[in-house]
Amino acid sequence: MLCMVSINSLCHADTISLRADEWYPVNGDPQSEYRGYMIDIATKIWESHGHDVDYQIMPWERAIEETRTGEVNCIVGAYIEDAPDFVFPTAALGMDESHFFILSKSDWKFHGIKSLKQVRLGVIGGYAYDNGPLDDYIEKYENSSRVQIMKGNNALEQNIKKLISGRIDSIVESPMVMKAKLKQMGLHLDIQNAGTIGEPTPLYIACSPRNPNSKTYVEQLSAGIEELRMNGGLRKILNHYDMDDWVTSIVINNRK
Repeated sequence: MLCMVSINSLCHADTISLRADEWYPVNGDPQSEYRGYMIDIATKIWESHGHDVDYQIMPWERAIEETRTGEVNCIVGAYIEDAPDFVFPTAALGMDESHFFILSKSDWKFHGIKSLKQVRLGVIGGYAYDNGPLDDYIEKYENSSRVQIMKGNNALEQNIKKLISGRIDSIVESPMVMKAKLKQMGLHLDIQNAGTIGEPTPLYIACSPRNPNSKTYVEQLSAGIEELRMNGGLRKILNHYDMDDWVTSIVINNRK
């Protein structure tokens, strides 16, 4: 009875498997001190409920597939459009948008979907970018030279190398992820931002539709993120990655 009333979450504690391709600072090297801010948030919340967290990286499409079948519990850094059939928390764990990146010596700029016909675009397999005209364009030209799809754990790094070598002309990517990767590769002066498409989009940890515990997992995340925001725990985690709270950033931007 004591177990049922006082520490019910501990009685049903288990190991929650998290998977995604590396997308730092959202999620990074599982063996690093900087595993990613979303991994740190999830671990903090779920461990408070007695769960263990098993985080590993794998190609994004495989992560979605194995989570959809129930082999994996949850994916990290997902848009709703990535897997609309998954179980999502009510509270986002970040905000993001899609930007285009080109070589610093290039003068191409993104001016709508028609301007993409001037470039060879590098994307990552399985990603949803805008749930609109860009995703439609990628689907239409994915088997042509206009859109080149990269897969694997280090897909972004491979796309950057293709851009540097002239095999593609532009990459579409999250600005916070691109900034971190370029800094890591020492290429922050070689590549520039060429514009954005769409509005900021919420990011989530999304859980398997086949797992009966998924609803509990995401409820714990939603309540936990608000508690961390209130007690200063979220600020501590984000400071570790030199990041701002996405909710605060939205408020500031809306006031400009």
